[in-house]
Amino acid sequence: MSHLLAHQFLDDRAIPYRVQTFSPDTEKGAANVAQALGFRERQMIKTLIFVDAKRDEQVLVMLGGDQNAISGHLKKAIGSRNIKLAAPEVVLATTGYAIGSIPPFHWQPEGFRTFLDAALMNEPEVGVGAGVWGHEIILTPQHLVEATSAIVVNLTEPNP
Repeated sequence: MSHLLAHQFLDDRAIPYRVQTFSPDTEKGAANVAQALGFRERQMIKTLIFVDAKRDEQVLVMLGGDQNAISGHLKKAIGSRNIKLAAPEVVLATTGYAIGSIPPFHWQPEGFRTFLDAALMNEPEVGVGAGVWGHEIILTPQHLVEATSAIVVNLTEPNP
């Protein structure tokens, strides 16, 4: 297997991870990756790019595969009411990757904001795309935060 840019990024920072592979014929989606690799769906992370039209800013939001962000929590975290999921061509232009296996690190310019749902910090390990469908990077949530400089915030739990 070739050494991918996402692997090099982690190696350069001495962030521990392991690589797992699954059949490239696996249907897209976190649930399918989780099943193929023997994880719970929550542990396979969705990397979503949102656009804040007002500020002309893209942000990366990481959620568990079985989670959806609560709109109000997301708007509060990003600091804008005017956000929407980026169109596939915007995602490709922003990250260099097509939707489906976007690594959550190595492509961001300085100052690019990244958010990780706080519930994921309770997982022993999580998986993120490596940039090539069929390759998954497995690491602890703490190492993911280190790699992405993510802001850890509650995006999915209703407020008590």
